[in-house]
Amino acid sequence: MLLWLMSVLPQPLADQTCLATTVYLEARDQSTVGQMAVAEVAMRRRERGQWGGTVCDVVKSPHQFALTTTSQSQDIDNLKAFQKAWDIAGKSIVNWDLPVDERRFFVPHADHFATVSISPAWSRNLHAITIGDHKFYSIN
Repeated sequence: MLLWLMSVLPQPLADQTCLATTVYLEARDQSTVGQMAVAEVAMRRRERGQWGGTVCDVVKSPHQFALTTTSQSQDIDNLKAFQKAWDIAGKSIVNWDLPVDERRFFVPHADHFATVSISPAWSRNLHAITIGDHKFYSIN
């Protein structure tokens, strides 16, 4: 249902919905800083254009974020957590609309993250910033 909704919403509402859903699925149990860091990775990828030109394109890229790596039956069943993710998504989008020197960064240069419980092959020998149960990496 959410994927369909994201495909019919106008911009910028579609991007905020995609980003909020990603923050919710990836980090709903994390601190505000942890959630902002997840959003920052998606926004940085959008800005670089390597994974798509919109936030929705980026977070729906195959095998990159929870929208494509978790089962489609993933429900948003915690409305309070989704409201927080929605607010964070909005703040993140506003932040990335600012000139680069005015933006607030939580994980400078990071374009990937993984939970601390896994160690993807691409993460070996790379410096990481750990926030909550995620490690953030600069790969590209």
